Amino acid sequence: MSTDRGYDVDTYLAELFVGDDPAFERALATSAAAGLPPIAVSATQGKLLYLLARLRGARRILEIGTLGGYSAIWMARALPRDGVLISLEIDPEHAAVARDNVAAAGLADIVAVEVAPALEMLAHLVGAKAEPFDLIFIDADKENNPRYLRRALELSRSGTLIVVDNVVRNGSVIDANSRDPDVIGTRAVLKMMASEPRLQATALQTLGHKGHDGLALALVV
Repeated sequence: MSTDRGYDVDTYLAELFVGDDPAFERALATSAAAGLPPIAVSATQGKLLYLLARLRGARRILEIGTLGGYSAIWMARALPRDGVLISLEIDPEHAAVARDNVAAAGLADIVAVEVAPALEMLAHLVGAKAEPFDLIFIDADKENNPRYLRRALELSRSGTLIVVDNVVRNGSVIDANSRDPDVIGTRAVLKMMASEPRLQATALQTLGHKGHDGLALALVV
């Protein structure tokens, strides 16, 4: 299937299963207006995160990498009113856009956007013995993916679902000789997910609005 065909199929599926939603349209528009890179999850991927959170019965969600809050809104909608989503963002301007979008979606009471280097905040959560999370979504700088996964495991319990975004990278993930830090980090995190005895994991290719990419999913056992 060509990339153009994949894009068209993704558009069709998004119209069918997501449709028009002012909160998501606003989040994308304000992110673009603020100059944020157009790298948020697609509509169909956002709906998948929502369904995964619902299937897990999540009450606590951790997101590593906020951007403009698009994926946070999807996952937060799956939470009960007493649930919580903590999203970590290193860029204060991105965080400000995300907070505005989350508030406009009516979710400010259950979404906390924390501005800090993710590894520092993760270390703080581990040190503070934070209650384990039910779903952890890793979608930040790919070079640090293995470190994020190690911390995610420390903040998990049996039944926690860990999702890692952008693991195919237009097919470059199969290049064992790549010197690209993002590819190196992605290959390392996939190897960890495959070999870690506490995880049952798989990865899927995707083709559509995000090009040729994919998601990895792991269940803590």
